[in-house]
Amino acid sequence: MTTHKIAYKKNLHQHCIALIQQRIDAALQAMQNAQAAANSEEKSSAGDKYETSRAMSHLEKDMHARQLAANQNELAALGVVDCNTLHASVTTGSIIICNEASFFVAAGLGKISFEDGIIYVLSPNAPVAKSLLHKVAGNSLIFNNKIIFIREVF
Repeated sequence: MTTHKIAYKKNLHQHCIALIQQRIDAALQAMQNAQAAANSEEKSSAGDKYETSRAMSHLEKDMHARQLAANQNELAALGVVDCNTLHASVTTGSIIICNEASFFVAAGLGKISFEDGIIYVLSPNAPVAKSLLHKVAGNSLIFNNKIIFIREVF
């Protein structure tokens, strides 16, 4: 059972890394597209339109740059998660199986599909992760007016 839990955690960790890498690649591509659009904009007699279009392209590039930075931070957060350790209480790197949902405290990816199920990948700074911190199997808590019963932590 222990080896199964560690394997599950490692597979989930790799799945999360792959998802973040896809987001990073998409942000990089979007930044390149926005830059290309700005560069290809031709100056016309309607100078204001040209300037506005270039400004919009630069704003779009900046937005994608912020998304890229956020995803790189999430990737770095995942990089320090130890998947070879099973935890008795909730901490960074824990998988928490509850009556309503399952959680992985690692990085802020949100709701993802994994192995025919749904798991919420949470940043350790997320409100629900903070509420779960140091809880053990058998504990319960109220979050968003719902009772969350912790069935298992590993």
